Amino acid sequence: MAIKFDGIDAPRPPDEDVPWVPFAQCSDRVTAKLYAANAARGEVVLLLRAPPGIEFPPHRPTGLMTIYTLQGRWRYREHDWVAGPGSVVIEPAGVRHTPRVLPDGTDDAILLLVVNGDVQLLDADNRNVGVQSWRSAIDCYEEYCRANDLAPRDPKRDAR
Repeated sequence: MAIKFDGIDAPRPPDEDVPWVPFAQCSDRVTAKLYAANAARGEVVLLLRAPPGIEFPPHRPTGLMTIYTLQGRWRYREHDWVAGPGSVVIEPAGVRHTPRVLPDGTDDAILLLVVNGDVQLLDADNRNVGVQSWRSAIDCYEEYCRANDLAPRDPKRDAR
């Protein structure tokens, strides 16, 4: 499906056609829907779903990461403010964060993320132990589709 803007097709995959893929770096209970991946900009657009009480690995984005909270409440371990539905958080490049979904709710947190650049996963000593990128997002999505006999769409096409 596509929407036309000034005669240009803007692909829009039906939401039900985009599977929730396990986000193994965090937990098998954290899942993501990959909507678009743009190699030229190093950008990924996805929904992330995580249950109450989940803490993500410490990370450091190499570019700007914009997070819009649709549902649930979360915060960074390093700060005392809380993001809830309607909150917009813009993570600056190069700063370490440790996100945690608050355990006080019953709903999963659902976050819309626009990630520019890589996300470096860090250990307790601030050493890089892994990298998430547009390429790893596509690889994870395609591997999930193969393992579950799903026809993958091309997230790069949806990011034009």
